[in-house]
Amino acid sequence: MAERKIKQMWKSLKTVEGAGVHLRRALGFQGDMREFDPFLLMDDFRSENPADYLAGFPWHPHRGMETITYVLDGEVEHGDSLKNRGIIKPGDVQWMSAGSGIIHQEMPKGDHRGRMAGFQLWANMPARDKMTAPRYRGIEAAEIPLVKVDGGAAARVICGEVNGVRGPVADVAAEPEYLDVTVPAGNAFTHAVKEGHTVLAYVIEGEGLFGPDQARAEEFTFIQYGPGTSVSVSADKKPVRFLLISGKPIGEPIAWQGPIVMNTQEELEIAFRELQDGTFLKHAR
Repeated sequence: MAERKIKQMWKSLKTVEGAGVHLRRALGFQGDMREFDPFLLMDDFRSENPADYLAGFPWHPHRGMETITYVLDGEVEHGDSLKNRGIIKPGDVQWMSAGSGIIHQEMPKGDHRGRMAGFQLWANMPARDKMTAPRYRGIEAAEIPLVKVDGGAAARVICGEVNGVRGPVADVAAEPEYLDVTVPAGNAFTHAVKEGHTVLAYVIEGEGLFGPDQARAEEFTFIQYGPGTSVSVSADKKPVRFLLISGKPIGEPIAWQGPIVMNTQEELEIAFRELQDGTFLKHAR
């Protein structure tokens, strides 16, 4: 297997979103987002201060993209224009395909100690799927397998496959893989990835050595890999925990403004016009 080298690394940036949620943006502030196709944005909303997150993300629209929300601590209450309601609890994942359009809200609630921890990833949808009916995949923590691998590492498999064990999320156009990997100090993790796919990692705890050049990356570091068919991570001084994410590039034009992602500027204008005149929702119950 041809091991992927590190193409670039950077630290996530502090920003404020929603109604005043203080978070760190790992992906979404770079110049040409086609370089990360099919992924668009990734936010890290971890805090022990309720003032950082309780304002939440009140009612807002989406069209033409997917949001993948992974909660580690606390809870996220959600509701939408299809009358769906629910709570994303620790270890749970909500995979929402906005399709033709949805209006929803996401309101973080900390645990009894005030801790809130989670991540939201945005993935693009191909043109053929952008105007399909919205849908959810709600995955509870117990459904996500934990796989021990050679070298002492362990991976929670949200989607994709590790050692023949597949995650519960399937039937996504970008053929994504989403792993939560922990490597103890003195151990290593090697994983095969598909050639031609975009491969990214984000360090959420500790520090590790990434790629054949063993580039050291600590908490809040986002990593983009170059071409190849495998990735490797080792831990020397401290254990490291990171998200490993990959997907098949869609290879289509991106017209993106705020919460709406289409292929052309004209399609964006139509979407925002429909929001104003009340015709945005195409599959409302």
